[in-house]
Amino acid sequence: MGALVAAAGFRSSTGALLEPLEEDFGWSRATTSGAVSLNLVLYGLTAPFAAALMERFGIRRVVVASLTLVAIGSGLTLVMTEAWQLWLLWGLAVGVGTGAIALVFGAIIANRWFVKHRGVVMGVFSAAGASGHLLFLPAIARIADGPGWRYASAIVTVFALLLVPLVLLLMRDSPTDVGTTPYGAPDDWEPPPPPRTDVGAATIAIRTLREGARSRVFWILFGSFWICGWSTNGLIGTHFIPAAHDHGMPATTSATLLALIGVFDIAGTIASGWLTDRVDSRYLLFMYYSLRGLSLLVVPWLLTDVVHASLFVFIVFYGLDWVATVPPTVALCREHFGIEKAGVVFGWVFASHMVGAGVAASYAGWIRQGTGDYFGAWMTAGGLCLAAAASVLFIPRFAARRGCADIGEPVTDSM
Repeated sequence: MGALVAAAGFRSSTGALLEPLEEDFGWSRATTSGAVSLNLVLYGLTAPFAAALMERFGIRRVVVASLTLVAIGSGLTLVMTEAWQLWLLWGLAVGVGTGAIALVFGAIIANRWFVKHRGVVMGVFSAAGASGHLLFLPAIARIADGPGWRYASAIVTVFALLLVPLVLLLMRDSPTDVGTTPYGAPDDWEPPPPPRTDVGAATIAIRTLREGARSRVFWILFGSFWICGWSTNGLIGTHFIPAAHDHGMPATTSATLLALIGVFDIAGTIASGWLTDRVDSRYLLFMYYSLRGLSLLVVPWLLTDVVHASLFVFIVFYGLDWVATVPPTVALCREHFGIEKAGVVFGWVFASHMVGAGVAASYAGWIRQGTGDYFGAWMTAGGLCLAAAASVLFIPRFAARRGCADIGEPVTDSM
C-alpha cells in the first residue's frame, strides 16, 4: 500500500510544478507538457516489463530498484538547468521508477495473495493512488508556491528513500514465503510452479503482447483504457490546475480541489471493487465511461475564479469515477486471459492508459498554446469517453470454462 501511495504521489506532483518551472526557467507550456508526456508514456510502458520482472525476480527487488530510481531522478532535478535535463530526470527516471510500482503491481499482489474478494482488494489498491494525491498534492502545491519547487522535489526524494528499508523489511513475494496460502484459497490449493529462469522478462512481455493481440477483448480493453488515461492523468491530472488558473483561481485552491478528487476516489474505487465481485464488469465500464464523458463536456462552464457549488459537484462526481474503471478492467483481464497471464496482460492494458495520458498531456498543452484556452481539450476528452463506453459493450460475455482461459482461445471472442 505504501509503495502504491508513494508512486501516485510522486506522479501527481507534476501538475503542481508546471507553472513554477515555467516561471523559474522561462520554459513554454509545450516544453513542460512534453516532459510530463514522456513521464506518463514511460510510466505506462514500464508496466508490462515490470510485471514480467516481478514474476521472474520477485516483487520486493523490483520495488526497491524502482524507489531508488525515483529518488535519483527527483533528487537530481534540484541541480538541473536545461529543458533536456527535465525530460531526462522527470520524464525518464521518475516515469520508469513510478511505472514499475503502479497499478500493475497492485494487480499482481491481488492475484497472488487473494482468491476471494479480489475485486474489493483491487479497489483498495486503486484507492491507494487517490491517497497519494491526497497526501502529496496540496503539500507540493503549497511548498512550490512558498519556498519553491526545489523543496517540493526534495520531499519526493526523501520519501522515496525512506520507503526502501521498509520494503526490504516487510514485503514478501508470495504467501508461500511466509508459510501460508492466499486468502480464501480452497483446501486443495497448490502453489503455482516457480517462474522460468530461461526466458527473459522482456521476452515474456513481448510474447504476451503478441498472443494477446489475437484477441478482440484485448484490443477493446487496450483502447478503452487508453481513453481512460487520456481523460484522467493526461488531462485532469496534468492540466486542471493551470486550466483553473486561466480563469483566475489560485493554484493552491485548484490543487486542493484536485486532491479532493482523490478523497472521493477512495470511496468510489472501493465501491467499484465491491460491485466488480457482483456485477458484470462490462456494464460497470459502460456506466463509468458514459458518465465521465458527459461530465467533461460541461467543465468549460464550471471553471471560474471561485469555487461554486456546480464545480464542487463535478469534483465529487469525478472523484467517485476517477479510477473506478480499474477493478472491472483487471477482472476482465483475469477472466479472459487466465490468472497466470493476467498480470502481464493488464500491464499492457495499463501501458495504453498511460500512453493515452501522455498524448493527452501534450495535446492539451498544444491546444492551450494555440487557442489560448482548454475548450477543445475538454470536448475531445468527453467525446472519447463516450466512444469508450460504447466499445466495452462489444466484449463477449465471460462464461466459466475448464481451468483458466488461454490468450487467443477462440471461445473468448464468441458472444
